[in-house]
Amino acid sequence: MEFDNSFEVPLPPADAWKVLLDIKRIAPCMPGAELTEVLDPNTYKGKIGVRLGPVALTFAGIVKFEQIDGQAYTARVAAQGTDAKGRGGANAASVFRLEPAGGGSKVLVHTSLTLSGAVAQYGRGVGIIQATAAQLMNEFARRLREQLAQDRSTASAPGAAQPSPTQPSPPTAATADPPATTKPISAFALLAKALWGWITSVIKRS
Repeated sequence: MEFDNSFEVPLPPADAWKVLLDIKRIAPCMPGAELTEVLDPNTYKGKIGVRLGPVALTFAGIVKFEQIDGQAYTARVAAQGTDAKGRGGANAASVFRLEPAGGGSKVLVHTSLTLSGAVAQYGRGVGIIQATAAQLMNEFARRLREQLAQDRSTASAPGAAQPSPTQPSPPTAATADPPATTKPISAFALLAKALWGWITSVIKRS
């Protein structure tokens, strides 16, 4: 199945691009996600918890940037994961791009998703998958905006050092304490929001 999502970042494209490529920084903003290992600057191991219908799933796998175009602000990302309890897997290919939007940037993401095994049955309702993806992106964008606002507040505090809020940290092996995971998004709660979920058709990143 294919779907689109989008969200906005209160930074111009050049600065937003640096933030979105700093996976160690933005991973904690994704609900239910945990970065577990940095394999190289473009390849990461992690896990994410989601709920489809009555079933809570935790996918563990690899996310890899297959193509990055810093001039056009576009990237292609491939993700592969398997459920911790052996109930199937998911493969996703996403392309995201940034474009100016007012005083900030809009991130547009197009995703092609394939589910296998029992997981495919849990997620057989396309509307549920789309609404879940839209809810995840909406929450991710909210947390990211809060993080950026906090960074700006810290940088502008009297006597504070002036770290750049858009400067990504260099990739290193994941030695820091893993970020706390959050409760998985419930697809039951999203059933009533399925229409809303596809009024937001837009995340072609990630």
